[in-house]
Amino acid sequence: MRAKPIIVGADGTGWSMAAVRWAAREAQRRGLPLRVTHVFDWEWREARYDMSHDYLDLAREHAEGITAGAVYEARVASGKQDVEGDPVIGRHPASRLLAEAEGAELMVLGSRGRGGFASLLLGSVSQRVATHAPCPVVVVRGRGAEAEGPVVAGVDDSPAADGVLETAFEAAAGHGCALEVVRSYLPAVPLWMAKAPDADAVTPEADTQERARLEAQLAPWREKYPDVPVTVVLTHHGIAAELVEASHRARLVVVGSRGHGVIAGTALGSTGLQLLHHADCPVYIVRAKH
Repeated sequence: MRAKPIIVGADGTGWSMAAVRWAAREAQRRGLPLRVTHVFDWEWREARYDMSHDYLDLAREHAEGITAGAVYEARVASGKQDVEGDPVIGRHPASRLLAEAEGAELMVLGSRGRGGFASLLLGSVSQRVATHAPCPVVVVRGRGAEAEGPVVAGVDDSPAADGVLETAFEAAAGHGCALEVVRSYLPAVPLWMAKAPDADAVTPEADTQERARLEAQLAPWREKYPDVPVTVVLTHHGIAAELVEASHRARLVVVGSRGHGVIAGTALGSTGLQLLHHADCPVYIVRAKH
């Protein structure tokens, strides 16, 4: 059975070309096929009154040009020759990309663009796909495909954490780099202490216990990937701010799309969304396997 491809969205902008380069190198690293997809909207206002289909032909020609340019960029970036180009007609690009994601191993998008790939800061297609895609999604932003440094993973104590750790360890091993695992927590406070002035104070014992829990989570992955250097970071600050800060020295930040506690995932939640808006390196949103 043919392996599922990595699919990357392209719209001809510099942001999408960064996503294409990242996706091409990732496909090369994993030995997976790569498909470049450009969704073009043929239902322009003029096209509705164009009985000769000139506008549709022009749109298709434009889309094929964007796709061909992205395919060339992917081949140059990775040396892969088996890159498919796929200009797709669709009135609603997000919906079309979500349908494409059904058959993807990974969907890769740029953080900004035009038309169907408007800026994530404006909250459009890329954000919707990252939030709702059935497969893992990488949004390439900040330093993009040229980012160096460790892989950084935000990990809570939910069942979804294993998926994040699996992805993060595999990425660190594949890139030959270190892994930094970040957890934010606040110790449980008895109800009778809730209003005490120092109720939110963290004791060394609480840190030791939390670190032990995290190390127990990491143990099977350390054993599976013994050559990956791992640094554990415990913080009592907000996880989103910590991961955004870490993104300035990282090549990739990995988080889950579901969870509870400090990395609650509900449709990405605030942590994932803040990373998609503000991270300085690509962000990998892990989906739970079904």
